[in-house]
Amino acid sequence: MIPLVAIGFGIWGWTHDWVLGVDSAVYRAGALTLLHGQPLYDANTLSPEPWWALLPFTYPPTAALLFVPLAVVPTQVAWGFLTAISLGAMALSIRIAIGALPRPADDGPRWWASPARSTIVFSLVFLGLEPVWRTIFLGQINLILMAMILLDMLVLGARGSRWGGVLVGVAAAIKLTPLVFLAHLFITGRRKDAVRGLVTFVLMQALMFLVNPHDAFRYWTSTLPDTGRIGPVHWAGNQSLNALMNRATDLAPWASKAAMGIGLLLAIPALWLLIRFHRRGQALAALLVTAFWTLLISPISWTHHWVWVVPLIVLLVSRLPKTTPATAWKRWVGTGLVAFVFISCVLLILPNGRNVELHWKVWQNVLGDAYILMPVVLALALILRWGLQRRSRSAGSGPVTGPAGGAGTGPGAASVAGAGSEAGAASAPASGAGTGPVPETGSPWAAVTGAGSEAGAASASGAGTGPVSVTGSPSAAVTGAGSEAASGVKPGAGSASTRGAASPGEASPYADITPGD
Repeated sequence: MIPLVAIGFGIWGWTHDWVLGVDSAVYRAGALTLLHGQPLYDANTLSPEPWWALLPFTYPPTAALLFVPLAVVPTQVAWGFLTAISLGAMALSIRIAIGALPRPADDGPRWWASPARSTIVFSLVFLGLEPVWRTIFLGQINLILMAMILLDMLVLGARGSRWGGVLVGVAAAIKLTPLVFLAHLFITGRRKDAVRGLVTFVLMQALMFLVNPHDAFRYWTSTLPDTGRIGPVHWAGNQSLNALMNRATDLAPWASKAAMGIGLLLAIPALWLLIRFHRRGQALAALLVTAFWTLLISPISWTHHWVWVVPLIVLLVSRLPKTTPATAWKRWVGTGLVAFVFISCVLLILPNGRNVELHWKVWQNVLGDAYILMPVVLALALILRWGLQRRSRSAGSGPVTGPAGGAGTGPGAASVAGAGSEAGAASAPASGAGTGPVPETGSPWAAVTGAGSEAGAASASGAGTGPVSVTGSPSAAVTGAGSEAASGVKPGAGSASTRGAASPGEASPYADITPGD
């Protein structure tokens, strides 16, 4: 319904000569310029542009070719159609993100079990995010590009489609930054998809060299290196490391190089997070690491480029129920702060324009760089938390014996009271005392209740419960001290019941989050 309203609004705006969609007007003008055989980059404006959208065309010439359908309708109507497509793209992105999340448990929140209902709710709420409503207001294509990348990397490529990588290549042909996602594909082992995407990108550029060699050559030799053509890098609306350094140093000549160096240093923890998430089967989280690192290192990242906060908030909200009451407030506060940064419009409140950003006070620089600081702080919090958890596990590990018989010995024996292991045996008191977390083994966020093991001995009476990670088991919950090949289990103590558990060999993109995670 809302997309139809957007189209109707565009038609009404056309009949009343409204100013709708500055950027979509430039897209349409670029397509008309290409069709008329006029140069795209020789001047700072295009002749078909309306008086209220006199801006340079900054995209590759392949983008002008793909914008040709916008040339069929008037400027305001083109905005209406692009807005309708963008709203549909956001809904698609939300649905894909939800599909990449763990399946809700039988006793989990039922609202999350309905992807369609959740998609509708999120789509309405996210209209309040500044990157989203600014993208729509300007007639930008950020939501469309994000949907193309998510569809390619989390759906088509994940299913082994022969089209994997193609949509990323097309997105890169429209705006160059998606080229980074081809490197993501290569790093995560999807090399064929990466090659297909790169070939798609190269073929589209080669096509433009045949169709319009003048513009193609000029773009790659002079227009692309000229970042000033896009706009002043120190504007408050530019939320990249390049902008941060230029604002903080009063446009020092070395600021951009320093920003690139910082971005390359941040690539180290970003790569570590990417690989860690990927090995845990968390494809969405790994993809978001690449997306936000790209926003940081790009010379120009306008606020409307930060639409990647949409799947990020979906991911954060999905984790809220998966915690203990003692730690719940941490996740609520974290998720709330991330959403607040992009809803508050803090960048609109600060003084900006006419180089006033170069004279911001310290607290104004902090607020004015809020988008930039958000992923950095979030990544640091994740790394710190994992480090503390690893230290806690190391401090609490050690051989455990129990008085009820079945002392846990053997290779890989579990060292937490009341917990089993996959390649060893654990023992616990006959009364069943003892709880504690056990380090993960391959599968992220899996939780098992009980002292069962896949190839070891369980306790005498199914004693001891505690979250245990099991390889390849999504959110498995096992009650009792059952084991697949257990020995030394007294009669009546080896029964096990599962709730929504998968077989040990079943893979899952996510599993439940252990308390304290």
